[in-house]
Amino acid sequence: MNRLLVSSVIVAAGMACTAAWSQTPAPATPPNPNVTVYYTTPLENDSSRYVRLQSVTIPPKQGNNFHRHPGDQWTAIQEGEVTLTIQGQEPKTLKTGDSFYIPRGTIHRNQNLTDKPARTIELNIMDKDKPLLEPVPVTQ
Repeated sequence: MNRLLVSSVIVAAGMACTAAWSQTPAPATPPNPNVTVYYTTPLENDSSRYVRLQSVTIPPKQGNNFHRHPGDQWTAIQEGEVTLTIQGQEPKTLKTGDSFYIPRGTIHRNQNLTDKPARTIELNIMDKDKPLLEPVPVTQ
């Protein structure tokens, strides 16, 4: 199942790239040295959204805080382990080859709780002219 999802992400990325080949800058976000953006392009037939393909390296014992996105995110683990926590759910440890989908507005965080780097590839379809992510305070 995970291999099918990863294959679907790759095919969708290729289709989006082919369909809208012109490169367009993403909305301004602070640069992150752990993120490599491969491309950002308008979503075909919907100029209010864009497609972004990126690789994210999570150093050992690091991660991000709870946040949400103005769009959908598909992620595949390429190296190491990532602990995904969706607010209100138990954390899930994902390993190389695993993948997950984060629907628009879902509050989540990704952590690397190991001593080795982790690397993911992400396909995002986001609303244009909005920040890529919105930090969300932790609620008890």
